[in-house]
Amino acid sequence: MSRGKLLAVSARLFAKGGFEATSMRDIAGGAGMLAGSMYYHFRSKNELIAAVYEAGVAEIGAAVDAAIGRSRRPWTRLEAACVAHLEALLADRAHAAVMTADLSRLESNLRRRLVAMRDGYEQRFVELVAALPLPSARDRGLWRLQLLGALNWTPTWYRPGGKSPAAIARAMVAALRQSAIERR
Repeated sequence: MSRGKLLAVSARLFAKGGFEATSMRDIAGGAGMLAGSMYYHFRSKNELIAAVYEAGVAEIGAAVDAAIGRSRRPWTRLEAACVAHLEALLADRAHAAVMTADLSRLESNLRRRLVAMRDGYEQRFVELVAALPLPSARDRGLWRLQLLGALNWTPTWYRPGGKSPAAIARAMVAALRQSAIERR
């Protein structure tokens, strides 16, 4: 059993049942291995959760980094980042659920570790929003969180066959951009 396969099975099960409700035995069964064999790869369930989360952050971060590298215009870069973010979230629903999970019930050390990973990823959006020509009175932090919140909620209502992830992300950015312009 490869580490990658184990991470994929774990992500799927965490997405389906949540971190707390998924046991190492559940994961081992889903991966077709003995529960004790998992400890060869991960010392604990917390280490496994962190590895799944880190893989999701790295995957989405790489997609966003590639997308924003194609332009220098602030609004175009933000739109590209949002499109890449949403496409990555919706392409792999298991990672999307893990990446957007409520972390509040996890033990404090694990929660801090995952929040640090999330914050590292979101630093891209801090910088993208800082570069926008928004009114000086605009609270850029709240504006950014509003945008990320809308993007991260999309997997709960999105259904394939409707608007594309790219169209949804562009519409979200356009709406926020319009509201920023109207309030100048």
